[in-house]
Amino acid sequence: MLAHRLAMLRAVPARRLRALIARPLHTSCAVRGSRGANRTSVINVKTRLIPSSYNPDRGTKEQDKLLFTPGPLTTSYSVKKAMMRDLGSRDQAFIGVIREVQAGLLEVARVKKEDFAVIPMQGSGTFGVEAILSSVVNKKTGALLIIANGSYGMRMRDMARVHGIPHTCLECPEDAAPDLAAIENELKGGKLPYTHVAVVHSETTSGIINDVETIGDLVHKYKKSFIVDAMSSFGGVTVDFARGHIDYLISSSNKCIEGVPGFSFIIARRSALEASKGNASTLSLDIHKQHAGIEGNGQFRFTPPCHSLMAFAQALAELHLEGGVEERARRYQQNQRVLYETMNALGFEPYLKTNQGYIITSYRYPKDPHWNFGAFYEELNKFGCVIYPGKVSNADCFRIGHIGRIFPRDTKRLCSAIERVCKKMRTAKFYKDPALEKPKRPTRATTHVKEAPAPSNAGVSTAA
Repeated sequence: MLAHRLAMLRAVPARRLRALIARPLHTSCAVRGSRGANRTSVINVKTRLIPSSYNPDRGTKEQDKLLFTPGPLTTSYSVKKAMMRDLGSRDQAFIGVIREVQAGLLEVARVKKEDFAVIPMQGSGTFGVEAILSSVVNKKTGALLIIANGSYGMRMRDMARVHGIPHTCLECPEDAAPDLAAIENELKGGKLPYTHVAVVHSETTSGIINDVETIGDLVHKYKKSFIVDAMSSFGGVTVDFARGHIDYLISSSNKCIEGVPGFSFIIARRSALEASKGNASTLSLDIHKQHAGIEGNGQFRFTPPCHSLMAFAQALAELHLEGGVEERARRYQQNQRVLYETMNALGFEPYLKTNQGYIITSYRYPKDPHWNFGAFYEELNKFGCVIYPGKVSNADCFRIGHIGRIFPRDTKRLCSAIERVCKKMRTAKFYKDPALEKPKRPTRATTHVKEAPAPSNAGVSTAA
């Protein structure tokens, strides 16, 4: 069905396609398709038309604001339009959508159906992470090692506490990569019988990217099961399941694949999934039963997010139309470069010195009395640009995302808005410290005396 959807997109006449998706991005290069496990998809077009968020049914001033956030994100008009129909959860057409989504995700992951299963789970990405942690670790015989260098790693620790999962949380600095030696020491000599290790790939607290392939090698060395939270990276950053020895990967519908919120999904190694049977501590988040239900009759056990799944099927087709993960990553990287040049010129300092990803960037607050993030945020909002507050615990920061259906031209629009707002607030580059300003030379006072006019001889006669 994915191939059929792509064929439909390509078959639409260029004029009609522009009317539907508006403001396309033109390139003269051919589009390379993603390499799947069993085949290669190549879209042979000389001009690429990437659907944009522009809504032709609205005027220029009525367009949605651009979301420079970690999610939910700006989506294409065609993705939103895919939700403009109703399908029953037991309808064969909807079951076909689920199968299409599963097949598309396996292709993006570049893994085989014989080895991995795709399990969609209602709710946000956090639901998916909690579903995994509460379903796969045997609380009597196993334990979980959590590697955390941000708030989303710490959230996994909170989940483990709630579910009574024996665990250790290896806390690392938010601006540094996890310490491999510390991880190995814990796996080798820790007090708990670890069976699973969990880490966040793209930690959007700071914007850091963790090296899941290297960590995965270490986990595999000690024969543990590896869980990767790739919430904000999957579909925009290449993830090598084989090199990372990944057993479970969790992501969300509203991140780099550019769908809408409504569900998360788990790509699980079938052998690891089968070994987890009976370990779940919840009813609705039991991933083994969720998988068995969808695998059996194609249906969710409980009400599915029908419209989100239909939008996601369209988003997957557009990912392939764009050229796969590599081409999407290139667009995100361009977005980040455009932003960095402006922010650097304005004097904003990135929070991270190393391991900066291109999903989202954290910037430190300027050190001047005119800075006020609330005012900065609201002023940018008036320009139709939405950014995000900071989340790191040891510095005052704000965050700007580079993902979603935004392009370098949109980032330039944000940059222009940032410069205008900073100038208006007299902050960042436009702040002038009174103590550093050169004192003006005092004006010398001068007194002007008006001379009395000379006496006039008019009308006066002098006798000789």
